[in-house]
Formats: sequence, structure tokens, C-alpha cells
Amino acid sequence: MSSSPRSWRRAGTALRGWRSRQWTVAGAGALATAVLVGAPTDVVPNPLFGRSVPVQWWNYPALAVTAVLAGIVLTTYVRRPSSAPEPHAADGGRLGAIGGVLSFFAVGCPVCNKLVLVLLGASGALSYWAPLQPLLAVLSAGMLAEAALRRLSSETACPVTPSA
Repeated sequence: MSSSPRSWRRAGTALRGWRSRQWTVAGAGALATAVLVGAPTDVVPNPLFGRSVPVQWWNYPALAVTAVLAGIVLTTYVRRPSSAPEPHAADGGRLGAIGGVLSFFAVGCPVCNKLVLVLLGASGALSYWAPLQPLLAVLSAGMLAEAALRRLSSETACPVTPSA
């Protein structure tokens, strides 16, 4: 077996082995992510937040992909039943966190972001930042997918025990 921290086969085996508890947590995590990212960016309409620039068509699938992948990544942190071995040295946590934050900037209103406004101004936000947002959404999804792949792969990897 290779020393790579990721394996599609091991990740698939881990997903097939999930019980209802893991799927429930994944669903709850996906829903929470959709609300935590979608409400402040007003992709999910709500009375608390608004946006100056209309939601783009691609914001919806970007938010959906982010929510599903974040739910999966979050579920890998749930403690497994005592009969199941804990994953060894799972990595991907930073990728997942960065991917989640990037998704917020990807689907957010380009002129509602104070940092972007300070750096580029309103016209710069629309001319330069807005066209980059779909690419940021793809990067975010890629980082979340890689985090999920690494963390799921580690769930079914054989632990290495040091010899005495």
C-alpha cells in the first residue's frame, strides 16, 4: 500500500461503512454550513442580511457543493463507537477550514465585502473581484474535497504500531 494520505478506494470504503449516526451528522453539518455561509451572503434569503449585487446562478450550486463537502469533513471528526478503531494521523483539517472560509468569499456579494472594497473600491470589486469569485468557488470545493478524501482515507487505513 502506498504512503499517500489519500485513496479513493479507502475513502469509498469509509463512506460505505458509515452508520446512520454519521449520515445524520453529515446532513446536520451540511445544513448548518448552508445556513452559516448562505444566510450572511444572502444566497439563502433572510430578513437579516441583504446584498447590493444580485445572487448569481452559480452561487446556488457552489453553496450546495460546499455544504455537502463540509458536512462530510465535519463528520470525520465525530467520535466513532468504542468498537471501531480511531483514524490515525488524519490530516486535511486545515484544507477543510480554508476551503470553508474561501466559499464564504466566493458566494458573497462582491461589493458587500469591506476588505475587497477597501482594497479595490466598488468599481474594482465589480471589475476584478466578481470575475474571480467562480474560480474561488472551484478552489474552495477542491480544497474541501481533498480534505474529505484525506480524512476519509485515514478512517480505513491500517494503523502502524511501532515495534518495542
